[in-house]
Amino acid sequence: MAIHQKLYARLAQKLILTPSLQQAIKLLPMTTLELAELLNQEMIENPMLEEVQADDQPPEAPSTDAEPEPVKTTEDKGDTWDDADYEYFFGEYLDDGYRGSKPAVEVRELPPIENTLSSRGSLADHLMWQLNLQAVADLTREIGAAIVGNIDDDGYLVASLEEIAALGDWKMPDVEAALAHIQSFDPIGVGARDLQECLLLQLKPLGLLGTTTELLVREHLRLLQNHRIPELAKLVGIEPEEVKEHLEIVRHLDPKPGARYTPPDSQYVIPDVYIIKTDEGYRAALNEDGLPQLRISPVYRRLLDKTGEASDETRAYVKDKFRSALWLLKSVDQRQRTIVKVATSIITFQKDFLDKGIEHLRPLVLRDVANDIGMHESTVSRVVNNKYMHTPQGVYEMKYFFHSGISSSFGENVSSVTIKQRIKKIIDAEDAKRPLSDSKIMNILQKEGLDLARRTIAKYREELKIPTSNQRKVLY
Repeated sequence: MAIHQKLYARLAQKLILTPSLQQAIKLLPMTTLELAELLNQEMIENPMLEEVQADDQPPEAPSTDAEPEPVKTTEDKGDTWDDADYEYFFGEYLDDGYRGSKPAVEVRELPPIENTLSSRGSLADHLMWQLNLQAVADLTREIGAAIVGNIDDDGYLVASLEEIAALGDWKMPDVEAALAHIQSFDPIGVGARDLQECLLLQLKPLGLLGTTTELLVREHLRLLQNHRIPELAKLVGIEPEEVKEHLEIVRHLDPKPGARYTPPDSQYVIPDVYIIKTDEGYRAALNEDGLPQLRISPVYRRLLDKTGEASDETRAYVKDKFRSALWLLKSVDQRQRTIVKVATSIITFQKDFLDKGIEHLRPLVLRDVANDIGMHESTVSRVVNNKYMHTPQGVYEMKYFFHSGISSSFGENVSSVTIKQRIKKIIDAEDAKRPLSDSKIMNILQKEGLDLARRTIAKYREELKIPTSNQRKVLY
């Protein structure tokens, strides 16, 4: 039996991630800030790209009276631009007057001026100011500076006295005296080595040293933290009501006295999409404030007609940068259009939320939006990732609008976020002396048409960081 080799032609369709498609996918999950950084970097590396300034005017058309220059062809070198129909695919981007899309939102609310200071005071600055203000010996000031340098943001001393003494070869009594001096500073309780010492330092100016409150803090702090009131009453020999009074005093002490001087930096969210209410309804508008408006440089594009005079290396460089610039502009434009499509679809599904608030949030999954706009779920997932939407109800992450639903007896699905909000309201309105258990909350929701299991109520309550009924009773 003879074996022969033959050639066959076969047509097949395959999904291939071309470089342009990879670029478009890469741009989708980017935030506005990340996209701005990418565009600025591309503008530096690619001479074909230039930023359109706000006062730029479209270039004037050449005079028709002048005799046109003969176009130099490069047929002899086999290097023409007819291998790709750029005018068909990128006509609007090749126009010298192309200015990109105009930002939809011209004015946005800025943070208060006092929140834009270049630096703010810290706990260490506050302590050093007090140390330098007082007339103390140079040795005490030197050791005190070393102690302040080892106090964390919560106000606790994180180094042992032996380690501090070794920093300057100081004697232990001098270090202890300097620490006692620092512990008298504001805020009261600063410089403590543990929680117990921090609370005792705060009881001293209240005149409560030597009282039952000090005894509970010094010898039974763990029981106090766990609210073991009957056991504490038996150990100390007082009534449970009296233990509650001492517990109330301890509860008003500050376990982190330095935290007020080191507040966390405020993180301001710049929305990627604004939901604007018009007479016809709601519409989505992109926030492109800060994004550079790019276009193909008319000067460099005209050089494409003169590449016949350049070397092969120059022509290859110009062609590569030209293609890269075109695909970048088209990918950015496609990204912006996709975000608007997804935001518009969310408006369609969540119109009741925009009108009435969180209690009317509908259950929504990625598949619903994907089917609505005719795209894949993975595309919608990339779009809503790390992006925020400014709505009449506040600023929300776009992923916030996607939640599972729970069926009700009224035939409509209710969002899990709405149920959590209802649970929180039920607990806020409960009797402090008789907190509601998860089972009682379940019965209330069942009467409202929401059939949930008790473990589901417990799960939602834990996600809301609400204690159990027994713990709430002790706290009340």
